[in-house]
Amino acid sequence: MNFNIDYGFMLQILPRILKTLHITLGLATMAMILGLIIATILALIGVFKIKVLHPLSKVYISFFRGTPLLAQLFLLYFGIPRVLPIFAGMNAYTAALIGLSLHSAAYMSETIRGAVISIDKGQMEACLSVGMSKLQGMRRVVLPQAFRIVVPPLVNSFISLIKESSLAFTLGVAEMLAQAKMSAASTYQFFESYLVVLLVYWAIAIVVGILQDKLEAKLNQAY
Repeated sequence: MNFNIDYGFMLQILPRILKTLHITLGLATMAMILGLIIATILALIGVFKIKVLHPLSKVYISFFRGTPLLAQLFLLYFGIPRVLPIFAGMNAYTAALIGLSLHSAAYMSETIRGAVISIDKGQMEACLSVGMSKLQGMRRVVLPQAFRIVVPPLVNSFISLIKESSLAFTLGVAEMLAQAKMSAASTYQFFESYLVVLLVYWAIAIVVGILQDKLEAKLNQAY
């Protein structure tokens, strides 16, 4: 059986898929920012072993790392509104954003915590000796050094978020994969449709990787 790739069709649907690129990148970027904030808080709770909050943070991390992201998104969008009616008006995009943020935070928190505890304890002791509080020492001395260490894994987390944002189409968010699926369903050209979207995701990952290299080079100049 002969099989020919329809390159003309691929070029035809590429602009349609790229029109939803901002949805994918916007969702991933916002989830990264929110997830990073939550992850930093969780990491500090773990480092300082704050009573009550530390056991709860461990349960949070265990739950979101130990359950499928797709099931988490379904629970947020279809399940939570039935239990808490206040979320009944939550749209698919918001549910996807919350789900991706909470999910990524569980992974990034362990990355940040590992980077923080890898910094020589003498750094914090020096901060305390000059009158800084633990939080001041963490913010002014420890975290800036830890940031240099966590750049590669955090960039990997961002790339993973870009790919995981494709699951938002299961909730009805019209991102790139949803557009490819609609094109495939209407034309029955599944191979070309999904190949195009895969190539776009790959291109994004390459660009992010290049930006990562430039950021690492700049951060390493001082060393």
